[in-house]
Amino acid sequence: MISEKEFSRNLSTVKEQIEKACDKYGRSAEDITLLPVTKNWSVDAVKICEVNGIKRVGENRVQEALQKMESTPGTDYDLIGHLQSNKAKMVVGKFSCIQSVDSFKILDKLAKIANELNVKQPILLQVNAGEDPAKFGISIEEVTEVLGKALNLSSLRVDGFMTIAPYDPDNNQTARDCFANLRKLRDAMSEIYNMTFKDLSMGMSGDLNEAIAEGSTMIRVGSALFGQREKNQ
Repeated sequence: MISEKEFSRNLSTVKEQIEKACDKYGRSAEDITLLPVTKNWSVDAVKICEVNGIKRVGENRVQEALQKMESTPGTDYDLIGHLQSNKAKMVVGKFSCIQSVDSFKILDKLAKIANELNVKQPILLQVNAGEDPAKFGISIEEVTEVLGKALNLSSLRVDGFMTIAPYDPDNNQTARDCFANLRKLRDAMSEIYNMTFKDLSMGMSGDLNEAIAEGSTMIRVGSALFGQREKNQ
């Protein structure tokens, strides 16, 4: 685990990258939420975030996140990893946002549980905007129907959309095209349903510039903040 000093230095670097991208593309850095991804790290990673004034993190695995929540009650957790339907009961009311809602089945499960618990669960719809067979997510063609159903479920609140760009380290345009697809989709859905969807969760350490260029409001960053995890850790 890196030291607080190393994390603070990395945090400054990432914030500087965000500010430069915002300047380049006419955005305000204040409109971008930096979501540290603390998966696979101990709860100390979350506590280092807290020391640096960050009170919202992203986690991929449900049980790992729930364990961390016990000792960090002042931090909000977003679920950004794929959610299996048999774990839906474990997440509703626990996560500040479930960003990985990618099917009618998950929608129904979450809505039923949220209704039983009398909570309104914030969610994002995960869209496979890059048409990558290796990624989870609703297809672009399905989004209108899935969103229509989600908006009729009173126990859920759709705050926006999330995507993960296809892995293509040799061509930045691949990520940018994916992010542009999601932005255009969000704009179309806003017009169809006469609603504002405030969150576009897209972009990570390697493609935050492309994400900001295309309107991202949330960048999910892990390795650029915490470094690479050793294989034996």
